[in-house]
Amino acid sequence: MTRPKLIPLHPSRRTFLHRSAQVVLLGGALGMAGRSARASAPSVRSLVLDHTHTRERIDLVYASGEQYLPQALGSLNHFLRDHYSGDVGQIDPQLFDLLHDVRQALGSKAPLSYQIISGYRSPVTNARLRSTRGGGVASHSLHMDGKAIDIRLPGVPLAELRDAALSLKAGGVGYYPRDQFVHIDTGRVRTW
Repeated sequence: MTRPKLIPLHPSRRTFLHRSAQVVLLGGALGMAGRSARASAPSVRSLVLDHTHTRERIDLVYASGEQYLPQALGSLNHFLRDHYSGDVGQIDPQLFDLLHDVRQALGSKAPLSYQIISGYRSPVTNARLRSTRGGGVASHSLHMDGKAIDIRLPGVPLAELRDAALSLKAGGVGYYPRDQFVHIDTGRVRTW
């Protein structure tokens, strides 16, 4: 399966404003058509995320057809920032596709919004957590590369969420029932 190509970011203000207007228009048109229409449009991929630590919510279209939307990716990078330090990392867009695909694998019974426990993690935060969490944090965690996310879906049993991620065979899947989350990443296929 080929993944969409990332549109390069343009630093000019004019380009940013033009693309922002396009995203707003696309989002508005999709909003007027209703959530069911947005969910059924095969060429449009969207996410709704609630962050458990920052209490922020994001609801956006991040890709249309074969292209990722740069402003949406920027918003997602900021949303998934290191909630300890505020550092913003570059999140792998394929991670967003993985979240989208997991939700699709769960079918229509899946709620729309993921709860995010952890997204990007700075090297400093990772080292601190590694020293204080009794070895539960990898020394070179994929969170530091923007390739991992810890999630849950309210109303979906954690084991079902894990199984949906495993069924995709698209990266790593960690199961943490005591802490109530599933780790997914875009690294090599593995499970723990």
